[in-house]
Amino acid sequence: MKHLSSTSWLLSAIVLLCGCGGYKGGGGYQGSTGGGAGGVTSLLPSSGPNIAGNWQFSTTSTTGMPPATIAGGINQSGSSASGAVHVEGSKCFDRLTTIALTGTLAGSDISLISTSVGGQVLTLIGSISGIGNAFTGTYTINGGCANGDHGTVTGRDVGVIRGALGGTFTASGGDTFDMGGYINPGYAGFESASSEGSFGISGTANFGTSCFGSGKIVAGTFPSGSFMIGTSVVLAIQTDNGTFIFVGTNTDHSGIGEISGEYSVTGGTCDQTGTALLNDDPWGY
Repeated sequence: MKHLSSTSWLLSAIVLLCGCGGYKGGGGYQGSTGGGAGGVTSLLPSSGPNIAGNWQFSTTSTTGMPPATIAGGINQSGSSASGAVHVEGSKCFDRLTTIALTGTLAGSDISLISTSVGGQVLTLIGSISGIGNAFTGTYTINGGCANGDHGTVTGRDVGVIRGALGGTFTASGGDTFDMGGYINPGYAGFESASSEGSFGISGTANFGTSCFGSGKIVAGTFPSGSFMIGTSVVLAIQTDNGTFIFVGTNTDHSGIGEISGEYSVTGGTCDQTGTALLNDDPWGY
């Protein structure tokens, strides 16, 4: 599995909504204030990689377990790291369960270890390289359902969408309409993850259809409201004629994010489902 399941996220977002940021361009080096999981912000030393951000990892087991995705926020204070992530694609981890991480950074080498979840302890060991904070290394799981699983893992700091947002929605019946909007940068706090490892998204949206006027992108925390976790993007848009829930996957194309996924509209006179392709331009205002 290369990304978190759009269908499963969409179902969770709809259920939780009814029941009831900014951009970091792929890492870099320390020397500025950074935030991360748990909303902690601290002054970092002036040398070495800055790993604080929105991360996505992909595992490849050497013991026959299916590939999995690990996504969430990582925070850094000096040589110490902490974070909160979720696992998708594993038969042994519930993707709704938040997994806390702690670890250390020595130069470009990093090790992270999780708290016990169902008796399972996940360990990631590897190194950071490149401007985009590419991670390569190995993982092991001790205890519980996945005891003894191990293999290779790759990952990167994927950033958080911001700036101009636009694209086309295609309803299941074939009708199409456009949307234009803006994702708020979040200013000083835009790099801070929630305690669940997600990054809240807020902003505005305008639709090119008589069904909907303007809408408000309502910031949230995994698994409800609007947020980003790894490459998964969830938008909860309150309009004057129902609520949009969009669940997609962000892919960066030379600095422009392409977000493809599925949407549903409920609570109005134009309830519908369909697909959408959106583009996020961090430099578009």
